Amino acid sequence: MKRGRHESAHDRRAARAYRYGRPRSRPKWWPANEPWPPQGPPSAHVRHLVFVRVAAAATIIFLVLVVVPFAALWFSFETADIKSPGKMAFAFAVIFVVIVLALGAVGGARRIGVPLGNLVEAAGRVEAGDYSARVEERHRGPSELRALTRAFNDMAARLQADEAQRRTLLADVGHELRTPLAVLQGQIEAMVDGIHPADEAHLTAALEEIRVLGQLVEDLRTLTLAESGSLALHREPTDLAVLAQDACAAFEGLARSAGVTLRVEMAGDLPLLDLDPIRIRQVLGNLISNALRYAPKGSLVRVVGARAGNAVAVSVVDAGPGIPPDLLPHLFERFAKSADSRGSGLGLAIARRLVEAHGGTIRAAQPEGGGTAITFELPA
Repeated sequence: MKRGRHESAHDRRAARAYRYGRPRSRPKWWPANEPWPPQGPPSAHVRHLVFVRVAAAATIIFLVLVVVPFAALWFSFETADIKSPGKMAFAFAVIFVVIVLALGAVGGARRIGVPLGNLVEAAGRVEAGDYSARVEERHRGPSELRALTRAFNDMAARLQADEAQRRTLLADVGHELRTPLAVLQGQIEAMVDGIHPADEAHLTAALEEIRVLGQLVEDLRTLTLAESGSLALHREPTDLAVLAQDACAAFEGLARSAGVTLRVEMAGDLPLLDLDPIRIRQVLGNLISNALRYAPKGSLVRVVGARAGNAVAVSVVDAGPGIPPDLLPHLFERFAKSADSRGSGLGLAIARRLVEAHGGTIRAAQPEGGGTAITFELPA
């Protein structure tokens, strides 16, 4: 019985120590496979602890700066045996001033200690994975503390957005990988079971699905490097008109099979640009591929280049059905695509990141005559 009471008291001391932010050694009753101290955000008592500490510091400073000089002055009066009628009035006045200053010190400690406690508690919640934690910004407090609160809230908001984006990316990647993997698995199982012969036609179809998977993985890798700022650019002076001609030449066969005319209209006064020709050709390839995918038979797809102030603007214009209004604000996001799209939804996201890596901008518009115009600008 005594040992049980001892363990109960030890438990209470351990819980109290952790609650007030001073974890001791692991209690004997704590499970061996559980970490100590417990993981998770600090208790709300931490706010009270911070306030007490700030108030104690303010009180000590107040005693040193006000009470000690007053006591020294009073002692000097007593030593000099001054018995003037105004001595008591002076003493009461000083006591009144001391009380007012003490109340002001406590109020100042509260204005500082409470927001600091809230910040500590919210930081603990963020550390535990709760990125929805926010701290209310108080209008009656030091400007530095308000700035710290705003910075913390902005940081938590970015972490929350990044976490949501990460979850969405994982779900989208899983969805995009599932389709070609399922098709490839079905084709190989059919050949293994003897349903389909392992001839050139079926092996070619399986090989095409492997190419789709490889392209998707490469696109994800490029997008990840570009978003993290780790994509290496090998810049060199480049003639953008020649680069556009080469990019269009690679799609001539696809354009003829789709019954679409592909035309390059580049101004003759374009300067040489300091860029990575492989990456910008990848941008042009993504835009031309999208335009040919949606361009109706017998229509024209134009690649237009011209000066735009201190930049060079290149537009890929098609006469397709245009962009749905609900998709237009999200057009350059990962896996953003219309319901009838046959692509992965990464092409325009990659194009945006590659253009931004060159210090440029990209945008989408719908011309008056219909269709879609994707324009990117690169600094000259």
